[in-house]
Amino acid sequence: MKIKNGFAKRNIAGSEIVVPVGAAVAEFNGMITLNESGAFFWDCLKEDTTKEEIVKKVVEVYDVTPEKAGEDVDKFTSMLRENGLLDD
Repeated sequence: MKIKNGFAKRNIAGSEIVVPVGAAVAEFNGMITLNESGAFFWDCLKEDTTKEEIVKKVVEVYDVTPEKAGEDVDKFTSMLRENGLLDD
């Protein structure tokens, strides 16, 4: 899975914001604000990856269990799917 083409993370006034770019502007009307972990997940999803690979990276960087990391990755990727931002 990975982020669909046409979306970019930008730092605007100290906040990490996802915005559509190019042709996606016509399809996606809005923006998504990411917290620190959301921005980390986004960066992991810029290249094609698996949930297991993301969980491994999260556990290496944050003080969380693999189970908690997996739950958080699931929540984040569900939000991306609901908004049409994720290629599976």
